[in-house]
Amino acid sequence: MSSFYFLGIGGTAMASVAVALSHAGHAVTGSDTQLYPPMSTYLDDHNIRYFTGFSEKNLKGASPDALIVGNAISRGNPELEYALDHHIELISMPDLVRRHLIGENTSVVVAGTHGKTTTTSLVAWLLEDGGLKPGFLVGGIPENFSIGCRASGRSEEGFFVTEGDEYDTAFFDKRSKFLLYRPDIAIINNIEFDHADIFDSLEDIKRSFRLFVNLIPRSGTLFVNGDDPVAVAVAAGAFCNVERFGLSAESEWSARNIVVDGEASTFDLVYHGSCLGSISVPLFGHYNILNTLAAIAAATRTGLPFDAIARALPRFKRPKRRMEIVGTYPRNITLIEDFAHHPTAIRVTLEALGQLYAGRRIITCFEPRSNTTTRNIFQQELAECFGPASVVVMGKVHRPERYLPDKSLNTTRLKEELEQQGKSVFLAGQGSANYPADIVEFLQPQQREGDVVVLLSNGSFGGLKNLLIESLG
Repeated sequence: MSSFYFLGIGGTAMASVAVALSHAGHAVTGSDTQLYPPMSTYLDDHNIRYFTGFSEKNLKGASPDALIVGNAISRGNPELEYALDHHIELISMPDLVRRHLIGENTSVVVAGTHGKTTTTSLVAWLLEDGGLKPGFLVGGIPENFSIGCRASGRSEEGFFVTEGDEYDTAFFDKRSKFLLYRPDIAIINNIEFDHADIFDSLEDIKRSFRLFVNLIPRSGTLFVNGDDPVAVAVAAGAFCNVERFGLSAESEWSARNIVVDGEASTFDLVYHGSCLGSISVPLFGHYNILNTLAAIAAATRTGLPFDAIARALPRFKRPKRRMEIVGTYPRNITLIEDFAHHPTAIRVTLEALGQLYAGRRIITCFEPRSNTTTRNIFQQELAECFGPASVVVMGKVHRPERYLPDKSLNTTRLKEELEQQGKSVFLAGQGSANYPADIVEFLQPQQREGDVVVLLSNGSFGGLKNLLIESLG
C-alpha cells in the first residue's frame, strides 16, 4: 500500500477520493484552507487527518510516497515548493483515479456543463441497486451512499462511474479532467460556456468535449442530450454508437406524459418510439427528467433490465446541496440549498421550485462566487434567470479585486434590472462589516407564511445557512 498526501484535500472530489483510498488501505493525509461542511465533516467522520493551512512542516512530517495535487494549487504554495525541491512524485487527482480506481473496470463517465452530480449519482444508484456493486466518484455526497467515492466491489467485470468535469486537471496538466477517465460509456448532458478562468470561449470548451468524445472506443456508447444542439454537434464526430435522450420525439430515449406532484415526477419511458413502461423518480424540473433519461440509458447499456431500473428510481435520494431541503420552520417557511451558480442552473432550479411549491413565494439568495459569475460575462443572463423569485438577495461578489471594474459583475445594475421586473432586491455587504448577518436582518421583516427561501452558491456563502437556521428556528 502507498502513502498519499492530498494538497487541497478540502475540494469535494479530493476529499472523496482521499476517503476511498483510505478505505482501500492506503495511508492518507493532506492539507487545505477554508475547509467547511459538508467536506470538512466528511473528512472528520472518516478519520482523515488533515492540516488547516499550508506549511512545508506538514509535508515533511507526513513523508508521503506521492503528493496528490488539487487543481486549485499553484506554484508558490509552500508544500508544493517543498515537494518539488525534494523530488516527491506529483500526481493529479484525475490521474490517481484512473490508476487506482478505474483501472480495468468498465468506465462510465458523465460530462456536461450542468447536471453531472445528479446524473452520476443516479447511474451509481441504479447499478448498486441492480447488484453490480459499482465504484464511483461523485462531485458531491450522494445520499444513497453517504460517501462521494469508493472502489468497485467486483474484482472482475466491474464498473466505475465518474463525474467527468471539464475543468483543468492540475497546474502541470491543463487538460480537462474527463480526458483522463478512459470512457467506455459516456453521457454529455449539455454544453454551455463556463469556467471563464480557463476557457476563452464556447468554442474552446467544445474543443475539449470533442477530445473527450474521441476517446470513447468504437465498442462503447455515447448518450447525448438531443435537445442541446451544441452537444449533438460535438457528438457528431464520435466513432462509437451514439444515442440521444431528450423531451423531443426525435431522441431515441424520451419521456412522455410527465406528471409532477409533491413527491415525485412520473413519466412514460419511450425508447425508439416504443413505451417501455412508467417511471417515477423523486426529482423535479425538466432538467432532472433529462438527467434521469441519461442515467436510465447508461444503466441499460451496462445490462440492467428495465424492471430493475424502474424499481430502483423511486428510492433515489438527491445528492447534498442539490435542491436539498435543509428544514421546515415556523409559519411553514422552507429553507432549501442548491449548488446552482451558472445562470442556466439558477433558472431551471428556480423553475423547478416554482412548479414544486406553486402558490408560495420564493426568496432567492445568490452568491456570485464562480470565476464566471463574478465577471460581467453573464451580466444580462443573470438579469433574466430569477423569474420565479419574488425577492432576490445578492451576496457579495467573491474576490472582486481580481478584475477591473469594467470586467466585474455590476450588482448595482443587476439590482436595477431585477427591480424593473417587480422584484424586491437587496445587495448584501454594501459598506457593512456585518456580512452575511445583514442578509438575515433584511429577511426577518420580509418573511411571510409559506415562504420558500433558497440559497444558491458553489461555496459556503459565509456561513449564511447556519445563520438562517438559527433565525428561522
